[in-house]
Amino acid sequence: MLRYIAEQIVWQEVPGEVSLAYTFSGCQLGCKGCHSADSWDARQGQPLSAEHFARRLQDYQGLISCVLFLGGEWQEPELMPLLSLSKAAGLKCCLYTGLELTELSPAILAELTFVKTGRWLAERGGLSSQTTNQKFIDLRTGQCLNSLFQQSN
Repeated sequence: MLRYIAEQIVWQEVPGEVSLAYTFSGCQLGCKGCHSADSWDARQGQPLSAEHFARRLQDYQGLISCVLFLGGEWQEPELMPLLSLSKAAGLKCCLYTGLELTELSPAILAELTFVKTGRWLAERGGLSSQTTNQKFIDLRTGQCLNSLFQQSN
């Protein structure tokens, strides 16, 4: 079962959306300088059952437009029902991952609206950096939306 270390409502991680965000534990990438290094230990956090998740979607009905999963792709059988519940509730789905698009399961990609790909490389910066290796992609159009995170000068 997926375990989460944080459940939050966020406004900036998915531009134009109010998202219910879950940070899952168990990331195996271990990127140097990761802001979520506390999530690496898979034993951390609370189990996220489909029943609890469905209740949270009901609690936030009409208040959120998206569900953001910060990780979880490493446990595809556990993530897929959560993606399905999100879509059934009429919500967009986003995954933040350190993997590249080609490394993600086609089944997961088929359930997502947005995906943020790419390992954290401190010298390249995050989505707000012009030199980042990370990409925020609208999977409906294939468009890279990094410019929405970058401030114009």
